Amino acid sequence: MTAYVIRRIWQMIPTILGVILLIFILFNWVGGDPAQVLAGKISNPDQIANIRKQLGVDQPYWYQLWVFVKQVFTFDFGRSWSTNELVSHIILTRVGPTLTVMLPCLAITSTLAVLFAVMVAYVRGTVTDRGIMIVCTVAMSVSFLVYIIVFQWLFGFVLGWFPVQGWSESFWKNLTYYAPLPIMLAVFVGLAPELRLYRSFFLDEINQDYVRTARAKGVPEKKVMLKHVMRNALIPILTNLAILLPGIFVGSFLLEVFFSIPGLGREVVTAVNRSDFPVIKAVTVYLAIITMIINLLVDVLYKLVDPRVSFK
Repeated sequence: MTAYVIRRIWQMIPTILGVILLIFILFNWVGGDPAQVLAGKISNPDQIANIRKQLGVDQPYWYQLWVFVKQVFTFDFGRSWSTNELVSHIILTRVGPTLTVMLPCLAITSTLAVLFAVMVAYVRGTVTDRGIMIVCTVAMSVSFLVYIIVFQWLFGFVLGWFPVQGWSESFWKNLTYYAPLPIMLAVFVGLAPELRLYRSFFLDEINQDYVRTARAKGVPEKKVMLKHVMRNALIPILTNLAILLPGIFVGSFLLEVFFSIPGLGREVVTAVNRSDFPVIKAVTVYLAIITMIINLLVDVLYKLVDPRVSFK
């Protein structure tokens, strides 16, 4: 396993460099002249030339690329074009509120989805199974904005159980006072598609030969589901989690906007609206790196979940 991890880390280096090159090309060639974006419609050539000099985009492309590579590995992307705040400070201060909401959402949703999927797969083909699938399909058909409005109106204004908006400097107050409503909303919305997906994973394993053999030996159905089927279904479940995990670092911008959560997702949307390239580039490149690291960790977990998995 050690040799496999080392080899994968070495393989990540050219991938990271390719991502850096792609982002550099998109923002420096395809994205237009940032000096003209900052100068606005009312500008003159002298102003644009001065802005280009301040931004360093008047330098040769090879030098700009070298500066961008140094920024990535030193975590120093300079200052935001719109707020003049250090980009590193923006990321470090915004990622906390995002993870405060999104980590509990992912943990609760995944746990409930696996448990409910096992139970639904256990009663597969029954009225209960079909009824739950119909409810999940209907729940997936409703817009996320509708859920936000209904949850804020019901639990915030009518019942008064949770605040509709707000955030503080205290982690525990945020987690216990401001975050429960958006967490509950995200779990409610995310549970239906996850349940349908994990149910399909379990149903695929139920039809395998090893399950028939276990039943033929007289193994109880509950033990077959929990010991054999669930263990083998964890591989595609981990794969799905590897797809979802990088998204928790940018959060759900709808949740952060409507609940006034100062998270990274809302910051990215604001940066896009303001053409704040340093913030966008930093978030993009680090999200790509985080994705590669998560994929490596999930590949290692495959071996822990199923010892039959071999690394090549």
